[in-house]
Amino acid sequence: FSLTSLPPALRPSLPPSLPPSAPFPGVSAVPRPEGWAHAERAARESYGRLVAWLAYRWRDLAAAEDAMADALLAALEHWPVRGVPERPDAWLLTVARRQLLQRARHDRMAHAPDVLALLDEPDAAAAEAAEIPDDRLALFFVCAHPDIPAPVHAPLMLQTVLGLDAATIASAFLVAPSAMAQRLVRAKSGIRERALRFEVPERREWGARLPAVLEGIYGAYSIGAQAAGADVQVAAELPGEALALARILAHLAPDEPEVQGLLALILYCEGRRPARFDAHGRFVALESQAVGAWDRGLIDEAEQRLRAAARAGRPGRFQWEAAIQSAHCQRMYGGSTPWPVVASLYGRLVEVHGTVGAAIGHAVATAEAGAPEVAIRMLDALPPDAVKSHQPYWAARAHLERRLGRDAAARDAAMRAMGLTRDARVRAFLQSTFGVTGAA
Repeated sequence: FSLTSLPPALRPSLPPSLPPSAPFPGVSAVPRPEGWAHAERAARESYGRLVAWLAYRWRDLAAAEDAMADALLAALEHWPVRGVPERPDAWLLTVARRQLLQRARHDRMAHAPDVLALLDEPDAAAAEAAEIPDDRLALFFVCAHPDIPAPVHAPLMLQTVLGLDAATIASAFLVAPSAMAQRLVRAKSGIRERALRFEVPERREWGARLPAVLEGIYGAYSIGAQAAGADVQVAAELPGEALALARILAHLAPDEPEVQGLLALILYCEGRRPARFDAHGRFVALESQAVGAWDRGLIDEAEQRLRAAARAGRPGRFQWEAAIQSAHCQRMYGGSTPWPVVASLYGRLVEVHGTVGAAIGHAVATAEAGAPEVAIRMLDALPPDAVKSHQPYWAARAHLERRLGRDAAARDAAMRAMGLTRDARVRAFLQSTFGVTGAA
């Protein structure tokens, strides 16, 4: 879905509501069996964008989400029978707005300003000028409301704004899908109970919410980048979505070094992403990637962003992560990766952001810098419950065990990693690298 603006079909002249007996607008002659597929695609591609549009104008996140869910349900019911609308997004938005009005009338609020605002057609010039990136970014900030528990800020952004399911979000935060679903349900219940409004924070309030917004954007990028081969639709859209949001935020907050650090980090990763698979679709590990396949323009921009962030003298998580990626990219110039530098940078990252992922990266870099015995002890020190279902841990362990000459242990770890890998291309890489014949 586009991050630049609402599509032209959604800008001007949307009917404010439809009476219950009115025919559905603009139905085309698309064959009926296509209705389900079109509804599913609309749910996947348009949910977050339209929720953001509604919430921004209705100023109620929970109500907007409920209304869009009702509209999607109506699409599943009606499109297979009556045909697909010529403008599916406009159809969904019209039905959702009708739902909001009906609920407001039911609550005897029909004359409230928020309700009356929906009855007015948006000014055409304002609609042309209004851009969805601001709406969606505003919704990210709303999800970071101080009255919402901090651990659920970023997951709520990913589900409510980007439409990701709880299981996908759970995999990124190393929790069970059921636990993540419960967290999200409780958070949304809290929003309703506290009647939290869609209030875009003032600029002076950004500071407290900014870390969660950055985490949400990077979470979206990470999920999309790792989904390649497992979910083509997610893989195709989320990285670009996250990069666009990071650019917008960097434009809005040019003096925030962590914002610039996040943008640099995503640019480094995007710059190398074309080399992640070769011409035959085979996975290529970072240290084996052909630097000629990297996007030099994106990496050069990342370097500029990182230098600008460093000049502020306020290092943070995303600047350290970007610095690590910058060190990896030095292979473009010197022909080799400066592993001692990478290990040192990971050490600083662990100090400020001691996640399992950072600790694994620190261990691998330590091994590559010449201390595999120390590195394996670093992996041994990680909490078993935190890594038992974490694919990068087992892949890293397989690599380190092999560095230590323990081939049987390396194969066992590789089998665990294969069993946790959704992408068939990565499984094939593990299988060929470690000589295993199956997955545990």
